[in-house]
Order: sequence, then structure tokens, then C-alpha cells
Amino acid sequence: MSDKSYQIKENNQVMIQGGEKKVMKKILSVALSTAMAFSMFASVAFGDDALNTQQKYDVLKEAKIFSGYPDGSAGLDKEMTRAEFAKVLVGIMGLEPIQGKASFKDKNYKASKWPAPYVEAVYSAGLMQGKNTTKMIFDFNGKITVQEMAKVLVVAQKLEIPTETNNNASDWAKGYVQAAINAGLVDAKANPKANATRAQLVEVAYDIYLSQQKPKVVSYEVKEDGKVVEFKLANNEVVKVTLETPLKANTATEVKFTHNNYNYTESVTWVVTAATKIESVSTTNYKELVVKFDGEVEAKTAENEDNYKVTGVTFESAKLSADKRTVTLLVAENSANLPGQKDTKVEIKGVKNSDGSKTFNETLTFRAVDTQLPEVTEVKGLGTKAFKVVFSEPVKSTTASNISNYKIDGKAVSGWVKFTYPNVAFITTDLAVGEHTLSLQGVEDYANFKVSPVDVKFTVAEDKAAPEVVSVKTKDLTKVEVEFNESVKSVDKVYHTSSAKTADKVEIKDNVVVLTFSTDSKKLSLGENTIYLEGVRDYSDNSANRDVKVTPVLDTERPTVSSVKSDVYGNTTVFTLEFSEDVNLTDIQNRDNFVLKNSKGEVVTDKGFNNGKPVTVPTYEVKNGKTYKNHVVIKSIGTLPAGKYTLDVANIRDTASIGNTMLPQTLSIDVTNTSALKVERAWISSDSDNDDLYIDVQFNRAVAVEGNGSALEINKYSYVVNNVYKVFPTKNAPQPTLRNAETVRLTIPKKDFSNWKTELEGNFLRVVNVADLNGNYLTDSQVKISDKVTIPVKSVKATALDKVKVEFSGNITSVVSSDFTFAGNIHGTAGEPKYDNGVTTVEFTLDRELNKANLGQVTTVGDPQTSDNLGHKIEVLTGKDIEDGIAPKAVEAKTVTGNTYVDIEFDEKVTVYYTPDAFKVYVDGTAVEVTGATNASDTVVRVQLAKPFNPTDRTLGGQVSIAKGKYIVDSKGNSADAVYQEVKY
Repeated sequence: MSDKSYQIKENNQVMIQGGEKKVMKKILSVALSTAMAFSMFASVAFGDDALNTQQKYDVLKEAKIFSGYPDGSAGLDKEMTRAEFAKVLVGIMGLEPIQGKASFKDKNYKASKWPAPYVEAVYSAGLMQGKNTTKMIFDFNGKITVQEMAKVLVVAQKLEIPTETNNNASDWAKGYVQAAINAGLVDAKANPKANATRAQLVEVAYDIYLSQQKPKVVSYEVKEDGKVVEFKLANNEVVKVTLETPLKANTATEVKFTHNNYNYTESVTWVVTAATKIESVSTTNYKELVVKFDGEVEAKTAENEDNYKVTGVTFESAKLSADKRTVTLLVAENSANLPGQKDTKVEIKGVKNSDGSKTFNETLTFRAVDTQLPEVTEVKGLGTKAFKVVFSEPVKSTTASNISNYKIDGKAVSGWVKFTYPNVAFITTDLAVGEHTLSLQGVEDYANFKVSPVDVKFTVAEDKAAPEVVSVKTKDLTKVEVEFNESVKSVDKVYHTSSAKTADKVEIKDNVVVLTFSTDSKKLSLGENTIYLEGVRDYSDNSANRDVKVTPVLDTERPTVSSVKSDVYGNTTVFTLEFSEDVNLTDIQNRDNFVLKNSKGEVVTDKGFNNGKPVTVPTYEVKNGKTYKNHVVIKSIGTLPAGKYTLDVANIRDTASIGNTMLPQTLSIDVTNTSALKVERAWISSDSDNDDLYIDVQFNRAVAVEGNGSALEINKYSYVVNNVYKVFPTKNAPQPTLRNAETVRLTIPKKDFSNWKTELEGNFLRVVNVADLNGNYLTDSQVKISDKVTIPVKSVKATALDKVKVEFSGNITSVVSSDFTFAGNIHGTAGEPKYDNGVTTVEFTLDRELNKANLGQVTTVGDPQTSDNLGHKIEVLTGKDIEDGIAPKAVEAKTVTGNTYVDIEFDEKVTVYYTPDAFKVYVDGTAVEVTGATNASDTVVRVQLAKPFNPTDRTLGGQVSIAKGKYIVDSKGNSADAVYQEVKY
């Protein structure tokens, strides 16, 4: 049994995890002595320099390491006998006294006397050998010297003996004494040859005792996205602490944990550069939403406003801060405001962190509350003809453009206002050189709060220089941003290369001029381009022609599908593919670029898919009147059956000037929620060795082997005995390994159990926090631990009179056809096993047909050889019913000329469920209107017509068709295959 414990927080529960047993075990597995020390000396810190010798003695006495004299005194000035020293040594080193033994021949030394158990313990541990090893004399009543005490403590602590010494000890003891002095166990001023006092031993014993009680934290490592901290202690132990609340990146946080009954409080900082999570979404006004990350994010995806969605709101831009950690989203001026005073969701998708290791796809909640008045943050003179006013938040154009809201030096302004959304107003008016005072009132924000009346002083200087270009940058071949050294009022003409290639759009945003060349004939060339800006004018009417050379930075990143989701609206299944960037409309409308397959890898041929290709042309997604060119919508015709699908996507280009084509991707799609990840079985393996026990745990599908959901972590497994959870000792046990994709092997040392067969076999294994490869978590599952495994037969179903499908609850890889007999004496040939989600399906082709009226049972031989991929054989079947899975079949369709119906007869009793698009009747090759379908009898379906059945061309006659689906169903729920019958009349 282990005497050392780790306390690990897992899933908000504290679990005690055992460790390796030492030869010299640590004393006080409960915190008795520590608690006593704190209670006795609450006003004094519990440390080396905090307590005097008497107080240290009292602590050791409470720990039963020292014993007082009958009168209650400590006798600190008294000398120690060798027996007394042995008793103290047993206490501080955590040795077990040895009873009933007397190895030495001292007079009056007997096993029944008090010294013997302690002397025998230190002798057995090799710490003290006695005064005369030949005659076996211990001299337990003799005094122990300082140098003798030093030797014993140096040996016990396994200290290194120095080669250079500087002490007065005997020659044999010099090295031991020097080692003790260097370690602080012996005072350098003490006389090594003198008898040791109890006070000296108290000091030494207390230091050793205290060092064993609470090892310090020497380092830590943050793991699992800030959820786990591993602390390394001075004694080389590692304590894993799982936090209830993950750490905030780059923020010092106090982490408290308990280990070996000692409380630790450590300051931990999780240092990260790339963002790992979204810290917050907040706003202080109704036009700006601020998203804060805990680290740096990629500018390209973070500044794509289409990656952020709030219902009913259109974002105009997304601006990343200089430290690359905060994105400010600006709501378009003509868009609805952020919803005020209520919880609102923002969907953030496709934003990558700076190193590309994480893409954020999250929905968060915020509440827009504006309680702040708008303020003036800057007033700047723009020469002698204009000035600029900057507000603290977005303000309404109607109020910011009202010239009557501005006064200069107490007088009305004669001029006009040019407002640039969201918060900059340019006021054109004549101004004298010198200091002026702007008086401002009446400007409103989007919460209808008006700026407080304010007077702001600013200085006007004469400006005679035209704007100069500071920098230029491009976005692909279509957009150029030219930054100037001052605010730009207007630009007369912009073009590149030749005057014919004028900009399609020119936007002036304060000191930045944004140029768009969207027409194919006007796009920039791949090499160096010269941008000409004629008549660049500032607010002092200084004007000049400027030109700047720029080589476009091309978009060379291929688009990828970053996510796909499935929704059902009415009778339509809708797939929405989100791309990493805008994609080409022509490419997405090409249906050949998409192929849908079912879980078996077969192309889907119905429900609006022809050989896997969508019948309905894919489109961009449109929400709230906005077209999202990075979202592609594919619709079915009728609801697809629930299950797993894959969608192959290829040949889609982005909207870059030189389109980048995606690499082919295969997307996994769940039309409905996938069945839960679960543990199928657990068993003690027959190949366990003499020292280790192998417990194999099999899941119903492949499990994750890295990340938070990794199945290869021993602390996710425990066992249950009498409804009590017990943790596998992890100090000795290695981490789990994979036997195959869905099977994990636990290696457990047998020595950690008193009787592993009774403790494990027949009891339950508990598994938590394991995920499959798609991130679906098994939150908590229990399964009985078996001593052997047989694979059960889940179901047997006839799909035709000569076809039977057998389902096994396991991954069957070897099927022996002769193991099985159907309906008493019919045999079959097994097809290829098909494994999916913990179940293997095998289809048998029978050598003769079953009796439809009585399908019979399936049996196996007494020792079947059919087995799974680990060699486990299937269960023995003495008789399992064959279920009816045979689809009803149309025998004939007939009617009478002039009747308004067509009757279809089936080979068994059926029930009809009418759906308009599923039932069609043709007369002379032309579709006629169908008004309904009912049961004319148990085996006949009557299709109602709007007009009498009257063929004119006997060669064409009539036909009736019914789509495949749950439209015609037998008593067992089997739906008919697609029907196409000539109508007899």
C-alpha cells in the first residue's frame, strides 16, 4: 500500500492518486504535526528561522520524535545517549521500529526493553553499526559525539563527502563532519569530539523533519490550453492540477492545490503569444463591437468583417489593433444598431490565431449598453481654412454635419461641414493664425446622448505645403491604399499606367485615399505599377500631383472549406459550406464540383442528387439581405436519411484577380447528431505478464490520441468497487497505448493490488472525458471488466429471400461461412464485412430461398471461428430469429379506361403514405395530375387521378412510378424500392 499521495483535480473532483513506496517512508501521512505546529505557534511563521530551539523541540515532541523527561522538561542542555539518538533517528527518517529482536550483546540489551526496537531499526537500515561490530556491542547507554552524529546523518541523507575539510574532527570523521557543516546540519563552531546535546540534535532533527514535510515548487508547466498545470517539486515529484477555470493567457493567477496534506499557493503565468481563446466581446456604444483575444491573431482573417455575424446587423469593417489582440467591428452607418439592453449573440468563424494553430469558430453573448456621453478627443487646425474634430465614438451624421453646432471664439462658423463616418468632422472656414476656442454642442451618438457643451482650445498655423505620400499598399490587383502626411480634402483624378485606367472608385478616409480598380481592363499589372494622383488637395487648398510606385502583393492562398453544417428545413436538407475566403460564383454553380456519398462510400442517387451531384444549383448564402460570398448552400429535394455522409469538393477558385484553386477536400457531414461515443467492452487480457496486468478497453469507434479528448491518459480511467470509485495508481503505471484505432490498453502493475482478480474482475471500469476523432465526447461511462470476450450478434435480418444481413457488436474481420446455418438447413456465402460505428454488417447469399411465411432462425456451430480484429470469437447461437427486412414488391399496375385511378398490387400487405412529388402517372408519355393515394385493399395501393385514364396511343399506353422512400411500407416497416410499372388496361 502506498504511503504517498498526489491530489489531482479532475472534472471538479479531488481524486487521491497513489505513488511509489519508499524504503524510508515519510512520516505523518496526515497533517497532524504541521497542524500542531501552526496551532501552537500561530504568531510565528513556520520556518527555519522562525522558531527557537524549545519551539522546534515542541513540534518534534508532538510528532513523537522526541520524548520529554518525567518532570516535563525538554532537557535541551543534556547529552544524548546512543539509544536516545537512535529513537530520534527512527522518527525523523520515518523508519518502522522492529519489535521482538535483539541483535546486540550489550548488558541489559533485550528485545523487551524500550531501546531495542529503535536500535534494531537503525541497524537494519544501515545507519548505525554499533561501537564494536565484531563483538556486536552497540553501547546504547553511551553518549554520542557530534562527529558520530554527523556521520550517521550524512549517511542517512546520502550527502556527498567533500575532499577538502576544515574542522577539528578525528581523521576518520573529518569528511562526514565537513559534509554536515556544508549542509547546515552541524554548526561549524561546534566541537566535533564533544558529546552531542539534545539541543544540537533538535536543530538537526527539525531541519530534516521540516524538509521532508513540504517540498517547494521549483517549476511549473501549463498544458491543455491553460486547463492543466504540472508543478515540479524539489523532491522531483510532479503534481498535476486540473483547474476548474482555465488560466487567462499572460495573466498572473494564484493556483491553490494540496499535495501530501500540504497546502500550496503558487503564482502561475501562462505565457502565450498566439491567441488560444476569445477573452471577451463587449461594447460601450451601439455601433462598435470589440472582440478581445488572449494573444495575437492573423490580420487577414481577423480583419474580414464577414467572419463576424450578429443577426440584423451589417458590419462595415473590422480593424485589428497594433498589438494584434483586439478587433473593433464597425457597424455600417445605414445598418440597424447593435441591439440595446439585451443579450445578443455574435458568431465568430474562421478567425485564425497568429501561428495558424487554432481557428476560432464560436458563438458568444454580449449586451450592448451605452451609458457614456460622446466626447471630443481631438481638435486640429488644418491650415487657415479648415479644422478637424474627432469624437470618442460613432456619432450621427445629421448632428455632426450641422454647422450651427460649432462656434469659433464664441461666434457662429461661416462655412460647411464634411462628416466622415463614424466619428470625424471636417469644418471648412477661414481661420486666423494663432489660438482659437471651439465651442461644441448638439452632436448625438446612437444612444441619443448629446456631447456635453465643451470649449476646446486649438492652434492654427499657416499651411503652404501640399499633401505628401507617406506609404502605399495593395490588396491583390484591385485595391490600393495611399496614406498621406495630412488630411486630404479631394483628389481630381486617379489612374495607373495610362490615363485610360482610371480608378472605378475613390474613397477618402481622412489622410488615406482608397482606390479600387475592379474592372478587368483596369486591374493592376503583376509587376511594378505607377499610381498617378492628380490634384491632391488638402484643406488649405494646397494642391499637387503625386505619383507612387507599387508592386502588388498577390493573394496566393488557396481557399479551403473551414466548416460545414447540416440543417433540415421542412422536407429539405441544407448543407452550408463556409470557405476561408470569398469564392467564385461560376465555380460553385458547377454541380460537377460537388459529390455526396453515404457512409458506405456510395454516391447518393436520390433526394435531389444525381450520381452524388446536386440537382439544385448551389448558391451563395443570403442572410438579412446580405450575400456571403464565402458561404455556399447546397439543398436536397426531400429530406436525406439520417446518418454520416461525405462531400467531395474540388475545383473551386477564390475571387482573387488570379484565382487560387482549392485542393480537393472530403468533408464529413452528420445529417443528424451522431450516436454517442461509448465503451463497448473491457476485459483483462490473456497475455498479461507476471508483473503487469493488461486491461483492454474497446470503444465503438476510433478515439482521439491527442488534445483534451485523448484516450491515452491513465487519469481518465478508474474502477468501481461497491459503488466506490478507485483510481489506478499512476506513479508506477505507464500511460495507455493503442491496440487499434478503437481499442486502448491500460498497463497496471499487479503489485498495486492485494488481489487484483477480486478487485477488478466482474467490477466496473469507469471512463471519462475521452473523445472520438470528430471531437464528440464520452462524458462518463461504465462497463463491466470481463475475464474473456465473445462478440455478440446484434441482429439478423433477411433483405431478400436469398439474402440475410447479420450485424455483430464488434469489428469482425474474419467470417467463416460454415459457422452459420439459416432456417434449419440452408447455408450461405458471407460477403465482405463492413464495419461502422462499433457494428459490423455481413451479408450472406443463401444457397436457396427462405420461406417468406416463416423465415426461421439462424444457428452457429458449437465452436465458431468467426472473429474480430483482435481474435475474439463470436458468441454461440442456438437459435436467433431472422427478422423480416424484405422490401414489398409491386406485382402489377392496372386500371380501366375512363377510371380516375390506377391500382398497384404488391406481393404483401402494405400501407401507403401519400406525398405529392413521389407519385407520378404518365398517359401517352405525358404526366397527368395525381391527387392522392390510398389503400384499396391490404395489398393494393390506389393512385387517384384528376382526369380519367384515357390513352390514345396504344404503343405508349401508361406508366406509374413511385419514388423510393417511406411511401409504401409493409407491416415490418420495410419501404418499397422505387416502383416503375406499365399500366394494364
